[in-house]
Amino acid sequence: MTENQTPRKSKFPPWIRVRTGCGPQRNEVAEILAGLKLNTVCADARCPNLNECWHRRTATFMIMGNSCTRNCRFCAVDHSRPPEPLAADEPQRVAEAAARLELKYAVVTSVTRDDLSDGGAAHFAAVIRALRERLPEIGIEVLTPDFNDDRAALATVLAAKPTVFNHNLETVERLARQIRCRADYRRSLHVLAMAAELGGKEIPVKSGIMVGLGETDAEVETTIRDLYHAGARILTIGQYLPPTTQHWPLDRYVEPEQFAAWGRLAAAVGFDFVASAPMVRSSYHAGELIGKE
Repeated sequence: MTENQTPRKSKFPPWIRVRTGCGPQRNEVAEILAGLKLNTVCADARCPNLNECWHRRTATFMIMGNSCTRNCRFCAVDHSRPPEPLAADEPQRVAEAAARLELKYAVVTSVTRDDLSDGGAAHFAAVIRALRERLPEIGIEVLTPDFNDDRAALATVLAAKPTVFNHNLETVERLARQIRCRADYRRSLHVLAMAAELGGKEIPVKSGIMVGLGETDAEVETTIRDLYHAGARILTIGQYLPPTTQHWPLDRYVEPEQFAAWGRLAAAVGFDFVASAPMVRSSYHAGELIGKE
């Protein structure tokens, strides 16, 4: 570098660090997933933690295809194609992958399938049962869509006894309708409340939000309290990073001290487990968060 040159600035502030882990573990995960023809939210949603998680031999399974019936403005999952029919053998393939990866805790999410009468609830239940049959001691977290507020669909999933039920609220009420396609802030809170009722004390309810979308700090605090009153007892808060320039624009980078303050607030409100930091994602270190990994 000459005296007339200036250092190239990173597009991220210093507290945003995307790890680029590579090596045999990461490659092995990729090969296992490809061989079993499985999708992950890690790859399809362009998660910034993909390299780190795959290097640690873990991934978040995304079931029911890789084409979503909704087009949320923060999400990179494809929505341009009609969804394909459900694959009857997918639950067994997920269980096989979990066994090969030697997972102690599996996270299973999905695209939204508004084209299915139950939103895919029976398929979620089948995946849970297949995992339990193959790996009886495994912890299983399901991160589901809202099932259009269908109580019967929620009951189907919870009857299969996941370890944790997760449904993300994503953002504050003022921004929800602009950012979440066909989703609703109050409806998601109702879904969480129904899940807490149906799961009782056996199945804790989890939710997560992103910040940096245009919300205020006060709105985040209100959202934390709304989630607690709905019955959620596990909370994640992370920095929104637009997947592409075509997605919802970034409003701000939130400093780590503010994340820590929200974490303290959530604990004071009564949440049992809280992860609040810039690189936190809903399924990031999910098992560790509740002591199951």
